[in-house]
Amino acid sequence: MNLTGKAGLLSAGLLLHAFLGFSYGSPSGGADSVKVTATGAVPKQISSQFKFTEGPAVNKKGDIYFTDQPNDKIWKYDTDGHLSLYMDKTGRSNGLYFDRKGNLIACADEKDELWSISPKGKVTVLLTDFEGKRLNGPNDLWIDAKGGIYFTDPYYQRDYWERKKPDIEGQKVYYLPKGKKQPVVVDGDLMQPNGIVGTPDGKSLYVADIRAGKTYKYQINDDGTLTNRQLFVSQGSDGMTIDDQGNVYLSGRGVTVYNPAGEKLQVIPVPSRWVGNLCFGGKDRRTLFITASESVYTLEMQVKGVE
Repeated sequence: MNLTGKAGLLSAGLLLHAFLGFSYGSPSGGADSVKVTATGAVPKQISSQFKFTEGPAVNKKGDIYFTDQPNDKIWKYDTDGHLSLYMDKTGRSNGLYFDRKGNLIACADEKDELWSISPKGKVTVLLTDFEGKRLNGPNDLWIDAKGGIYFTDPYYQRDYWERKKPDIEGQKVYYLPKGKKQPVVVDGDLMQPNGIVGTPDGKSLYVADIRAGKTYKYQINDDGTLTNRQLFVSQGSDGMTIDDQGNVYLSGRGVTVYNPAGEKLQVIPVPSRWVGNLCFGGKDRRTLFITASESVYTLEMQVKGVE
């Protein structure tokens, strides 16, 4: 989600509602002694040269790719700590995720499409519409073991669009089965879905409804549909990731970590005003990479990523 220069996208009231009860104080409850960060570790700023960073994704080597959406660029941060420009003119890419073949799948909301970017930079458009209507603006995504793509489609008015209202009624979560030309709606009863992530066993999917200030957990069925929606926590999120203990990380004002039972483990303060997204990277997947407004940060962890 792009906050910079988008007055009215998330008002102060929306932020308060979406993160009601969030604080930087010590977590409460029986899980409060559990910490996921490495001893003494704090977020390390890698760069602050961007306008609004988003969509971090990790490849098989552990390199991180992320977007600077207002500037229409994708950057790479490799396992040696080198930052470089990977791609210019990205279709205003937002959320990113690597498929099993090493293609970078992007939510390209300049024309509200899904793109596949090959390792050599060749772009293939995977999706352009839903039943002949322009999507709201694919925002974030997660790919299952079959190659199917789950993605959120909230509506955030962009200054580079000519349209001033959505073509589709409602803001929904979709599933695009591998090889198909059209997605199916898997949840159409959300206010503004945003962050999304699935478990490595392919059994569960988490979706954040940022406007409602809630994150839900679903059961993933064999055909890709979702059932058994349950409230996971009463906190929304811009982006999400999961570690090898099944803990769920929610971004926004800092990073909040919950265990699989929905108990708060830790709140990680981040200096920037807003954390857009995050994922694990590095050769051992023990580095948490955080995209936060104008900056990107790394944080050493006790746990490992699963992507």
